[in-house]
Amino acid sequence: MMEEERQNQDKERKRREEELKREITEEKKHQREIRDEMRRERETFKHEIEEMRQEKENVKKEKEKLQIKYDTEIDRLMNRLENERQNHDTERKRREEEFNESKERHKREMKEKEEREEKMCEEMKKEREEWEKQKLEEKMRREEEDEKRREKDEQIQRLKSKMEGIIRDKEKMKIMMEKEQQNHKEREIREEEDKKRTERENQNRDEQIQRLESEMEGIIREKEKIEGERREQLEDLEKRLTEERNMREDQQKTSEETLRLLEEQHEEEQKRRQVEWREEYEREKEKMMRKICSETDPSLQVSAYRKLERKYSKWSWSLRCAMMETENKLHNKIENEVIHEVEETDLQTELKKTSEEVEKSMSEFFEKNIDKYILIQWKTSFEIRIKELQENIVRETNRRLNEILQQRDLKKKIDDQMKHHENTLYEKSKELALKLNNKTNDEETLKKEFDLFWKQSVMKIIRDTPAIRDIDVMRDVREILCDLYESVPVDHWRESRDIFTVLSYSDYVKVKRSRVNNAYSLNATRSTKMILGNIQSKEDETQIRSLVTDVSQQTDRMIQSFNISKMGYNKSFIQQLTDYIKRRVTEHEEEQVKYVFRNEFFMDLVISICKRSNKMITDQYRLFREVNDPVIYAEKKREEYYSIFQKYCHGATSAAVFGEIICQKLKESIEQSVYKKTARDLTDEMMKNCESLNRNRSNLEKHILKTLAEEEDFDKYMDYIHKPRDHFKSFIRDEVSRYISDKFSVSVLPKMKENIELLQQKIMKAAHESTEHVQENRGDVGLWLKSFTQQISDELIFSEKDLSGVKHDDLDDFNLLEDVMRQELTAVMYEISRRFNTETFLVKLDLRFRPDELLIDLFCQCCWVQCPFCKVICTNTIENHDGDHSVAFHRVWGINGWFNKGTTNLSINICTSAVASDGSFYPKGSSDAVLCRDYRRAGGVYADWSIIPDLSELPYWKWFVCRFQKDLEKYFNKIFEGSCEIPDEWRGYSKQDAIESLDRYM
Repeated sequence: MMEEERQNQDKERKRREEELKREITEEKKHQREIRDEMRRERETFKHEIEEMRQEKENVKKEKEKLQIKYDTEIDRLMNRLENERQNHDTERKRREEEFNESKERHKREMKEKEEREEKMCEEMKKEREEWEKQKLEEKMRREEEDEKRREKDEQIQRLKSKMEGIIRDKEKMKIMMEKEQQNHKEREIREEEDKKRTERENQNRDEQIQRLESEMEGIIREKEKIEGERREQLEDLEKRLTEERNMREDQQKTSEETLRLLEEQHEEEQKRRQVEWREEYEREKEKMMRKICSETDPSLQVSAYRKLERKYSKWSWSLRCAMMETENKLHNKIENEVIHEVEETDLQTELKKTSEEVEKSMSEFFEKNIDKYILIQWKTSFEIRIKELQENIVRETNRRLNEILQQRDLKKKIDDQMKHHENTLYEKSKELALKLNNKTNDEETLKKEFDLFWKQSVMKIIRDTPAIRDIDVMRDVREILCDLYESVPVDHWRESRDIFTVLSYSDYVKVKRSRVNNAYSLNATRSTKMILGNIQSKEDETQIRSLVTDVSQQTDRMIQSFNISKMGYNKSFIQQLTDYIKRRVTEHEEEQVKYVFRNEFFMDLVISICKRSNKMITDQYRLFREVNDPVIYAEKKREEYYSIFQKYCHGATSAAVFGEIICQKLKESIEQSVYKKTARDLTDEMMKNCESLNRNRSNLEKHILKTLAEEEDFDKYMDYIHKPRDHFKSFIRDEVSRYISDKFSVSVLPKMKENIELLQQKIMKAAHESTEHVQENRGDVGLWLKSFTQQISDELIFSEKDLSGVKHDDLDDFNLLEDVMRQELTAVMYEISRRFNTETFLVKLDLRFRPDELLIDLFCQCCWVQCPFCKVICTNTIENHDGDHSVAFHRVWGINGWFNKGTTNLSINICTSAVASDGSFYPKGSSDAVLCRDYRRAGGVYADWSIIPDLSELPYWKWFVCRFQKDLEKYFNKIFEGSCEIPDEWRGYSKQDAIESLDRYM
């Protein structure tokens, strides 16, 4: 029995070995087919490159035509401006004439007013003379009355004196009588008679005195009456005169007020017209001055160009953001097998609305901006640039989506197998649950049974699924390079240098020197003698560094196109990278250069690029493995299966279980969708709120320089100077990481929760509408699932095939299904929210969708050419732009290692001041001096730069040279001494001065 069993086992083993051999044979055959297909693709790719070159030539011709058209348009505009200026001069003359006429009219009116005033003054003078005459007459009359009054007073005085005489006489008589009474008593009778007589006389006198007094009182009363009447007449006269005078004064004031108001109105009208004419004149003058200055003042052009750059950044981000949303939607549809092809016309249609908005914004900017006469020179080029950007993002998106289509077909077998295993586990767990129906109260037994079932199922999946091996990128690199160069020493792997940090490439080249008799031959390369030596030309160094940078960028794009997180890793990827690098190096050597590369250059370039990309490849492969490795994937799904198993054991309905299965299968797709949307929203927010990322590349560079100054790290400065693009990328990543960490709870997390809620609402809306659709059409669960997946296909990767193999024919309670989904979806969303943190956010995202990569793509697609003197970066935001390279502020030459010939003194020249002087320099590799002001005569990279003579310099780099003098001297093994001694003025700049100068000048 055992012998028979052993024989059966041998037969089974042999059968499996034969199957394995067949599979290996088929796999080899498949690999051969893949290699053949790759060769065909290479041929196609070469053909496409040729077509692209032809297309590039056509584009160049088109650009030339557009340039001619642009020149014609400029001439037309200049003529139009000249006509407008002439019209403006005519209009100005006409308005000046009107102004002069109005001025003459005003003079006439003023003259008439003066005449009226003179006439009025004469009338008032006459009235005043009459009034004076009346006053004089009144005065004379008063004098006559006063004379009469004086006469009466004199008469009264005479009467008074007469009365006083009588009184004196009376007193004398009394005295005499008293004497007579004393002396002559006997004369009493006579005295009595005399007394009687005296009494009568006294009486008569008293009567006379009384009569005189009454007469005097009558005269006084009459005088007082006359005086009262005169006073009343005078008061009446004065009152009438006062009233007349007041009335005339009021009339005069009214007329004066009227005249004053008229004058003020006229003056205001004149002033208003003058202000309007002046403003219009100033506007026209400003326009003309800006037009003139645009041709003579570089600072105005720089300022206007900065505005245009900021606008271009917004326009390009709008187009990129819209295309990312479209790409995400179409990607989901491709994965859901809703669409099977993508054309560029489809993408252009999706982008049409955003494109029209950008065109409208551009048109308004160029027509209404105050600097429109300066900006007009760049309008055509930026319109072409936006058009090219749109074509590029459409073309790149189309390429990526078609790659996803191809990868979907290649990956279909793996995905189908994974889904088959997954759905088989669901069904098997359901069968086990039904068998254990009588043990539902014993949780421990259920757990043991499920663990046993799970272990057996996972073992079966592992046996049926090829193992996913660990990868070692650098090992694959070494194997491929060893196949290419069998004689490579073992030590080279340890001694290989980072090609991105070397100061000079002279050790990597062999210099070509062509020698022919008497004359140079066109076929001189046949008699070329290879001599080891140093590169003497700065231009050669720049060309090689540019090659290294470009190859690095292109290989990064190739690695992203491999889509390792979805398709996995293959050694052939490294082979493709190596082939591409080899081809680029060979093409460079075939150009008109004075050198060829040694093998070490190619090897170190491959090793350096692969070392830099190693982490990215392994991170992407880890994501692939988490999804496709049966052990890892099954372990992640264990709790989900156990939950469903428990529901089956406790007699849950099909609707309840099916709803949970749907929500569990949606979990990963929901998480990816939320992460992508949050990343886009966060990128948009950072471009508005993050100080270093909210404008253009110049603003970004300013913040980089501030950070470097604050940290005072010389190595980082050298990294920035020699590898600016990498430093910019690193800075952007740090800024994004810092922003996410600082704003996680107040910005990132709320955005994520908001996107989760929106997605949950869309899913539940799709479920509800699917339920209504099924109930209206009396459909089954198949119709419900079809309607549901169609509605969410734009948002999530989920289709009917995801549930193939899961039996759900008995499901008929769709309202319950909807309720279960609502409940389970809330739990799923909570779990996603709980796992969301600063560490997982970037790790969970594909590289292309990370905020830092989106910003790098936006800010770093520009010119990176460095000045041959000071290594400052060209500020043009267009890669491979037309025209010269330029920058607002240059640096000290010594930062780039320039020194005075025949000495070890590092130069303290600054480009802008050097080209304004009579100094000279020796281009590297030449013994002929070239005047700094004629630097373009040196040719090569020198001729491609526009350095404007200017004595304005950025204090920042003066401070840098002073602060890091010892470091620079050690780095270049030279010194700042003699004629190149650092000026004392430079040492007066503090770090704060340097930082503030960035805000002032950049």
